Amino acid sequence: MTDTVTGRGQTALVTGASMGIGVDLAACFARDSYDLVLAARSESALNNVAATLAADHAVRVTPIVADLGGRGSGQALADNIAARAIAIDVVVNNAGYGVASAFSGTDLAGQLGMIDLNIRALVELTHIYWPRMIANRRGGVLNVASTAAFQPGPLMAVYYASKAFVLSFSEALWKEAEGTGVRVSCLCPGPTASHFRERAGTGRTQLARALAVMPSADVASMGYQAWKDNRRVIVTGRRNALMASLVRFVPRRTLLASVYRMQSPPSS
Repeated sequence: MTDTVTGRGQTALVTGASMGIGVDLAACFARDSYDLVLAARSESALNNVAATLAADHAVRVTPIVADLGGRGSGQALADNIAARAIAIDVVVNNAGYGVASAFSGTDLAGQLGMIDLNIRALVELTHIYWPRMIANRRGGVLNVASTAAFQPGPLMAVYYASKAFVLSFSEALWKEAEGTGVRVSCLCPGPTASHFRERAGTGRTQLARALAVMPSADVASMGYQAWKDNRRVIVTGRRNALMASLVRFVPRRTLLASVYRMQSPPSS
């Protein structure tokens, strides 16, 4: 039976749910009585998160080890979920990665992998579950982008471009879902305390020194509340929101030079 006030009777799929923002987003849904399907590559961490959330919030939590970077992996995950007779009402597309480096300094597989995970898998999972949401007139999609979505990113070109796609795609879906009862929101965090910074190498840039790093729990809480309110886009942190809003007024050449400088390592 579905409780229309909370998520009781509904299930949220959260990708990239073994650490950082993904864990904290999953906790937000669990506190509102959503059952969970958690997907990530790290089996041990994923199982620990699932056990903790199930015990703390008395919800059903199903961990599924999945690498969403491969083609067809979104459908494979959906097939796995369906085989367990679990119906998904909300999709939280959090899985993603970045590489802080000049385009010429990275391998092609890593660049294409970013596109496959940050864009393709997100679109695939959304497309799989979207018809059910529209038909049921409930649930929705919460996509995790970044403040990187608001401008091009020299020294992190593909990552910034992938997040611009996520932002544009999310806003379009928000409009398509208007009046249906389906909620769509795009969470755009600035620098956040998470494993992403270690993997991407963004902690070694000028940007990391210039902006305060927000706790992932605070970012997730803001993102979840925005989704509940069906807010189209949420940028976490006042300074981040101000910078994102001012981007369109800055001459493009000046903007590119500024981002390049911020993405560069600190001068010794």
